[in-house]
Amino acid sequence: MLAVNGLTFAYRKGGEELFGGLTREFTAGVLTALTGASGRGKSTLLYLLGLLLRPGTGQVLIDGVSVSGLADEECSRIRASSIGFVFQDAVLDPSRTILDAVIEPALYAGHTIAEVKPRALELLAEFGLAHRGAHRPGQISGGQAQRVALCRALVTDPSIILADEPTGNLDMENSEIVLAALSAAARQGRTVLVATHNAYVVERAADVVRL
Repeated sequence: MLAVNGLTFAYRKGGEELFGGLTREFTAGVLTALTGASGRGKSTLLYLLGLLLRPGTGQVLIDGVSVSGLADEECSRIRASSIGFVFQDAVLDPSRTILDAVIEPALYAGHTIAEVKPRALELLAEFGLAHRGAHRPGQISGGQAQRVALCRALVTDPSIILADEPTGNLDMENSEIVLAALSAAARQGRTVLVATHNAYVVERAADVVRL
């Protein structure tokens, strides 16, 4: 279970406060869209839920336990083991192969390359990228790069997936591939949140949070 209780956040002291004490449980097993006007905090909420930012007041809870006040080291451990991130820009290291990019999060979670490589190869094949494992990011398309980002987010089998405008740079065909993959991840019991301003994505979501 992923939830927030009494959540507020401001980027600077005295600055605009976001969320107004938001209290919400995010449902596992369905795709949830976070939507709203620009500046309402869609991406910021994902960063708070992913323990990349700390709330001004209130709590982020995972399985009923408050995690937003934990030490940085413990937050990093939770991110590595339980949270997969997908951003609008795939953020792939241009010097590393696609296979290495997919494997990397699992190494932070404490797995060895030998342990995780079969899963990484399986994901690349599932997303039609089996022939791209030895390529560099500059040698693949934007749609393929976003599929690589999905593989990377899934490689540790996280219980939470946070996606920030994952279709923002994609054509309709690749957007559909990404949304289908995120929906499938949700059906497997994960908590999947997608920050978006795209009405098509919102229509595909089973739950919608309007900020």
